[in-house]
Amino acid sequence: MDRYTRKNLKTDKFAQEVTHGFEFLSEHSTDVKRYAAIALAVLVLAAGIYFYMRHQAGARAEALAQALRIDDATVGGAVNPANLHYNTQEEKDKARTKAFTDLATKYHGTQEGAIAGIYLASDLADKAKLPEAEKVFLDVMNSAPKPYASLARMSLAQVYAAEGKTAEAEKLLRAAIASPTTLVSKEAATIELAHILAKTNPAEARKLLEPLRTERSAVSRAAVQGLGDIPQYAGK
Repeated sequence: MDRYTRKNLKTDKFAQEVTHGFEFLSEHSTDVKRYAAIALAVLVLAAGIYFYMRHQAGARAEALAQALRIDDATVGGAVNPANLHYNTQEEKDKARTKAFTDLATKYHGTQEGAIAGIYLASDLADKAKLPEAEKVFLDVMNSAPKPYASLARMSLAQVYAAEGKTAEAEKLLRAAIASPTTLVSKEAATIELAHILAKTNPAEARKLLEPLRTERSAVSRAAVQGLGDIPQYAGK
């Protein structure tokens, strides 16, 4: 307790304020009780919301864990007692798609829902269903927490590039470079942009990659490899 506060506690003015406080409480006891009841209700509501959110977070985590267990399941004769098992790949794919779809729908806009959406969109892209993959990645990008939205942005840029929409892909990746996250670094977005521009604008691709040659080893190796993949057109 500082000296100024100690001094004030000893003054008559402080004693007067305490007296006035008791008088106010006596004269406005009904109002005080009402405000106290309101404050208590707010605290109870806040506590309820807190425990509800914790419960929901646990439910989301468990749903994601179950979907990932299906993703890791064995198929056919390759049985592992520690894993789920399906007789055929078709059975596994059906269960996997349902688990991730349910997760993405029920927990849309959350971290777990975003992860499920990215899994589903990646499956669609692997099956060359690019328009469908595009829609799912775009939805995740617009609804997910920032780190997962950035990952969906990177993947959507790759889909755009595969569809020949280079300008759209470049726009997304430049946005990723300007706003890096824990899941998509500035360097990763830069390397991806250079990869997309390598054929259409090799000079710009080299310009993007050259500064990264002296970065940390993983980034440097990717930059050097990217530079080696750029077509060496005369005059470029």
